[in-house]
Amino acid sequence: MTERGNGPRAPWYADGLRFECTQCGRCCTGGHGFVWLEDADIVAIAAHLGASLDDFGRRYVRRVGDRYALLESPTDGACVFLSGDRCSIYDARPAQCRRFPFWDRWLQSPERWREAAEECEGIRPDAPLVDRERIETIRRA
Repeated sequence: MTERGNGPRAPWYADGLRFECTQCGRCCTGGHGFVWLEDADIVAIAAHLGASLDDFGRRYVRRVGDRYALLESPTDGACVFLSGDRCSIYDARPAQCRRFPFWDRWLQSPERWREAAEECEGIRPDAPLVDRERIETIRRA
């Protein structure tokens, strides 16, 4: 579909979305799943921890098919790096985590974004506005 015949229709969030990470840790727990790791994530987190790649892999990574993911708590699914209610590697967190909440599943519609807000306290009316260009940059990162 096009917008006035001038190209692709602008996404519903064209005016931006309000979000600011509060580092509450709610997105790091709440069920079993996968925090997928890209090669760059593995290198960055290992360096952040001062660990060798082999040591990091043995202690914190699991293989899932042909991919790698962070370990999680077997009881509640919390990320292995969730300490209390904070991410202990926040500055080196994986790309998947840095993209949150600007994941495709939450950007499908305003209704889905409201669902995300139920899980994420950083999505709130008084949070800073993240413009469309920044959202798209985050999604591509």
